[in-house]
Amino acid sequence: MIPEKAPVEKEAKVEKHTEPEPVQQTVVKTTKPLSKQGISSGFSINSFLNKEVEEVKEEKQAVKAENLPQNHFTETDLQMEWNLMLKQLQTRNSFIFNAVKTFKLIKAGENTIKILYPSDSAKVEFDKIAGEFFNHFKTKVHNHTIEIDYQRDFDNLKIEVVTKRKIFEKFIEKNPLLKDLDDLMKFDLT
Repeated sequence: MIPEKAPVEKEAKVEKHTEPEPVQQTVVKTTKPLSKQGISSGFSINSFLNKEVEEVKEEKQAVKAENLPQNHFTETDLQMEWNLMLKQLQTRNSFIFNAVKTFKLIKAGENTIKILYPSDSAKVEFDKIAGEFFNHFKTKVHNHTIEIDYQRDFDNLKIEVVTKRKIFEKFIEKNPLLKDLDDLMKFDLT
């Protein structure tokens, strides 16, 4: 058996802790802020963003019409591209197609396209595809100085619904004997 060691008592050192004497602090008040507001740090996010915006504005001003191609295009070019766009819209988005199918695009000047639209709601739908169409058209004909002139077309606003009775009446104007046939047979043209 191993003898157990008796616990050794350690002498506890007790230190006397004394409170330091309070030091009088003087409070200095200033009338001006301690930091200088006029001096910015080495990098300021706001100044960086403002600088970028100014550079973008300068770039936009630098890219003017004189630097872009201005090739000639014909009315046929315009109509072909518009019909192609309508065919694509018919399969892709029938709602916009129905709204813009009555638009008329006319070459008004060398670099001007006049767009005749029937209503403001149809123009809103056209605006959704106008960017895509004109970007494609400008690239296709190599003319980036094309200007767009929107005009309201009041003649195109009225779309007549053609019924069987109206078609038959037009045929009667061409051949009056059809009226006698209608009286005899009593056609149902409703």
